[in-house]
Amino acid sequence: MNLDLLRSFFAIVDQGSLNKAAERLHVSQSTLSRQMHALEHEIGGRIFERSASGVALTATGHALHDSMRPLLGRFETALGEARRLARGQRSDLRIGYLMSAAAEYLHPALAALRRTHPEVKVKLLDLSPGEQIGALRRGEIDLALLGNAGAFLSREFFVRRLALLPVFVAVADTHPLAGRRTLALADLRGELFVGADERDMPGHNQWIVQLCRRARFRPRFVLDAESLTHALATVVTEGAVLLQPDYARSMKVPGIVFRPLQDSAVKWELLLAWQRGKVADPVRAILAALPTQRGAAG
Repeated sequence: MNLDLLRSFFAIVDQGSLNKAAERLHVSQSTLSRQMHALEHEIGGRIFERSASGVALTATGHALHDSMRPLLGRFETALGEARRLARGQRSDLRIGYLMSAAAEYLHPALAALRRTHPEVKVKLLDLSPGEQIGALRRGEIDLALLGNAGAFLSREFFVRRLALLPVFVAVADTHPLAGRRTLALADLRGELFVGADERDMPGHNQWIVQLCRRARFRPRFVLDAESLTHALATVVTEGAVLLQPDYARSMKVPGIVFRPLQDSAVKWELLLAWQRGKVADPVRAILAALPTQRGAAG
């Protein structure tokens, strides 16, 4: 159905006459009459009763009015939102993030955003990297904060490195490696590694394989953890090792210690990703508030 015909129909209903509706729409009365005849032809029945005093809705007209007015309203709202998005004029900001990284990297930027852009409504979603990537693709979030996925992310999204972080090894406090101040990759030969589900952390296990290959051994994975909590629990119950960025140390878990990897080439990338195309003003604002890149001390 032609939306212009519906808009003209509602203008006539609101004004009560073709003449007043024509003036409001800046068209001739004859043009408006032709539009209503076309709409009646499409529907298959009369929608107005015409008289010298104006027009009145028929039963068919009332049915059309009652059913289509809310639909047209929702369409106009959606169209307006799409146009604002195309112009980069959204007033809301949806951010996918990792809870473990939020306090150090995201919260200060959000505080700055509230001071400079108080009109922006922020919605935070604690999602795994895999969930964030899916949400970005579907347009459900505007910005993703995730780690070690840059190799394939940059082919699909705009990507910016937020930080390049040292890597730590999580081990049980009863593990023989817990007594060392630092560890090398070669020290992990023969250990069981906690992996991650490819759907939750794309590329994570392959990253571990590549690291261990540098030290000339092949890692053995005890399981793919469903979450960081699950991974840390497995470190204790299975005597396994877990590679994590330094911000993971903020999670105080009884029975677990973190030891830095001394290999200078082993780093964890913390990345920002957002959709290609026109960048909305709130996304620009939070990107400006976040650091471009920095390294964290061990």
